[in-house]
Amino acid sequence: MEIQQIIVEKNVPCKMRDGVTLYADIYRPNSSGTFPVLLTRLPYNKDLPFYSHRYLDTNRLVQNGFVVIIQDVRGRFNSEGDFYPFIYEAEDGYDTVEWAAGLPYANGKVGMFGLSYYGFTQLLAATEQPPHLQAIFPAMTLTDWHNDSVENDGKYLIGGAETWALESVAPDELKRKHPDPDDYHKMMKKMAKYYDQMEEWFNYMPVENWPPLKELGVAEYFFDFIKKRLTAEQIKQMSIRDKYSQITVPAYHLAGWYDNFLKATIRNFSQLRNKEDAKLQKLMIGPWAHGIFQARLGERNFGLHASQDWIDYKEDLTALHIRWFNHWLKEEKSDFETEAPIKLFVMGINEWRDEYEWPLARTNYTPYYLDSEGHANTRFGDGKLTATPSSGEHTDHFLFDPANPVPSNGGGTLFAGGVPGPLDQREIEEREDVLVYTSEPLIEPLEVTGEIKVKIWVKTDAVDTDFTAKLVDVDLDGKAIQLADGIKRIRSGNENQLAEIEIDLWATSNVFLPGHCIRLEVSSSNFPRYDVNLNTGESMITSSERKVAKQTVYHQSEYPSQLLLPVIDNSGRKTT
Repeated sequence: MEIQQIIVEKNVPCKMRDGVTLYADIYRPNSSGTFPVLLTRLPYNKDLPFYSHRYLDTNRLVQNGFVVIIQDVRGRFNSEGDFYPFIYEAEDGYDTVEWAAGLPYANGKVGMFGLSYYGFTQLLAATEQPPHLQAIFPAMTLTDWHNDSVENDGKYLIGGAETWALESVAPDELKRKHPDPDDYHKMMKKMAKYYDQMEEWFNYMPVENWPPLKELGVAEYFFDFIKKRLTAEQIKQMSIRDKYSQITVPAYHLAGWYDNFLKATIRNFSQLRNKEDAKLQKLMIGPWAHGIFQARLGERNFGLHASQDWIDYKEDLTALHIRWFNHWLKEEKSDFETEAPIKLFVMGINEWRDEYEWPLARTNYTPYYLDSEGHANTRFGDGKLTATPSSGEHTDHFLFDPANPVPSNGGGTLFAGGVPGPLDQREIEEREDVLVYTSEPLIEPLEVTGEIKVKIWVKTDAVDTDFTAKLVDVDLDGKAIQLADGIKRIRSGNENQLAEIEIDLWATSNVFLPGHCIRLEVSSSNFPRYDVNLNTGESMITSSERKVAKQTVYHQSEYPSQLLLPVIDNSGRKTT
């Protein structure tokens, strides 16, 4: 029977082992008896429904017999202490789980839920193995704070890191530093002015002196991150890379093809599922961006069955959570033990599909080779993707000017002013510094599901530079829709040396339909998603001096530059 009335308790104290008190809001059934607890711990204000509830209907969770607890993490909003991203979340998570399990209306079983930062608070708490934590549901989250949110494979995620520090962190820190309402209002106006001009502030160099944070006097840890001032112990506290063996609870991992944490979420699922002693692990990947679960994203409508409201015409995200936690916290029978561990959305044909391993066992990694027929500089429509290596002796060239970087356009972006998702890339492809390689129109549909790599032979006259790659689906109208992208930093310190590099484009699932073309873009920047390489050996963090680099891409027979696609043959697909 559903609970008809809900009791709300505000700012309930929870004391940590070191005496710091954290505060939570509790939503519980107005009924006798005890209930399992669903807990989330976040830094974005438990009082704001956009963050505290986000993609779930917490009222329905309570109505289905759960106590819901939403807690401000240490040093944020109502909670005491000093905030430093993730340093305290493992131990504080343990203490909060055990406190929640002992509440008079709790039955001793606790689950955790939440997205992004509060997806990672679940995983960190799980590494401490609190006895009463039974299951978690981490959505679109991390493996390692520094290497997933601040950097990625040596590249600074400059737009996202600066946006997070100014937009998500600064307001509460300013309120704590300026308790006088007039002073606080004055500082918030100053912060808002910076934020309204974020697109300009992304260009500021050197970032180690970034005025929006320096002049406001907040988020000092931002500079610890970018200047690599973290201790080994701090790095360990912010990561689960070496702690998968410590996570023993079932976890349902929720991801999106256009989420900026896609790679990390897949990694978490894969690592936990590969453990010999692992309990049940599930993974769902939809055509979504960070915290965006609608049917429409960017320039694509994937259908109502792609939205959080009616997944595969079966249930919404809240119902999925209820089923998951009913199974683990109430021991209600369900299909979780027998159903496929992976549910993913195949774009192009816009269908959900069950899978049984990652990468898919039936993957045929297929190379598509770069060719340009001798053009001095490959331009829109000139370059080709072919089934066999080029027999010519041609190379392609472009000049990479750090003062005029290729703008980020869709994809897994998460920064102020950025639009994530599948966007048309044709305007980008008209730039002189973007090489474009396109296949012939396909006769048959071609499914690509899995991790994508680009292996290209390159040369630069800079001591330090970047190369980027982007996979694009070109439709019958010529619209060039982005599927996946990646970047690789070369730190050889030795100019004009020919080298083969591999660019990781993460993953996607898409069927290229008949008449569509496969396209690869190659360039050297994707800003402000990633910092711009100055081509000098120094970075935007510490320098502002820039040098134009001459970039060369080789694709002769002895240098077979290629796009490597995970092509899927569904003829013998496992269905049970």
